[in-house]
Amino acid sequence: MTPVVKLSSPATAEFWEIPILYEDAEVLALNKPSGLRVSPDRNEPELPSLMKLLHRDIERGALWARERGIQYLINTHRLDAEASGVIVLAKTKRALTELASQFGSEPPASLFVALARGETAESTFTCEAPLAAHPARPGFFRVDTKDGKKSRTDFAVRETFSDYLLLECRPLIARPFQVRAHLKHLRLPVVGDETYGSAALWLSTLKTNYRLKPGREEKPLIARAAIHAEQITVRQWDSGQTVVIRAPWPKDLTVAVKYLRRYGVRATR
Repeated sequence: MTPVVKLSSPATAEFWEIPILYEDAEVLALNKPSGLRVSPDRNEPELPSLMKLLHRDIERGALWARERGIQYLINTHRLDAEASGVIVLAKTKRALTELASQFGSEPPASLFVALARGETAESTFTCEAPLAAHPARPGFFRVDTKDGKKSRTDFAVRETFSDYLLLECRPLIARPFQVRAHLKHLRLPVVGDETYGSAALWLSTLKTNYRLKPGREEKPLIARAAIHAEQITVRQWDSGQTVVIRAPWPKDLTVAVKYLRRYGVRATR
């Protein structure tokens, strides 16, 4: 049985059972759910965030923290609130230093999968458009060729459908919102990403002669940005061995791809 960290937010009446993907003496990796911020939002500090809830539990001696003797826990990289998937946390200051260095300066360690809207003739492609924070929209990053910071994302097409793509995305020295901003720039926006102008995915748009049962209201197959941190690779500093941490897909992404395979005129590359 997969061990979990149980967190709750009385302020919003939300509850999460977050699977533990990997753990050793200095590292803890979790499968973050979509919609939960990693760190507190400066504009809305009252909203729940993963680190705030974890630190609260550590301070009050919650069972999951007490069993592991955890007194220190810091995230070592970013992950968008809308994204699900692997988030790697340091349990010691040494681990924080080592992992921050790996994420900040070494070759791509992160593999995301994203469901994008659009088509391309290329099986692999790269975007190197520089990114910067939008001056009038807090928390929004855009391509800025004048003042943006150097950014690069390598893409590979995993599956193609009619007007949709399942992509592998490898950000190099990742900036906030990098994968999503780069795909928007390439006119391949992430499905369900309202921030970057992309609509949710509905079964009624895929299935011919779709009929909804009387009294029922259609719900989108996926209503949030369809992006998932599927895999992160880290180097263990004492042994030099490579550790590959993988996160299973969440239900909404799994369902969306299932119906695209069934009704989306799947193509083979």
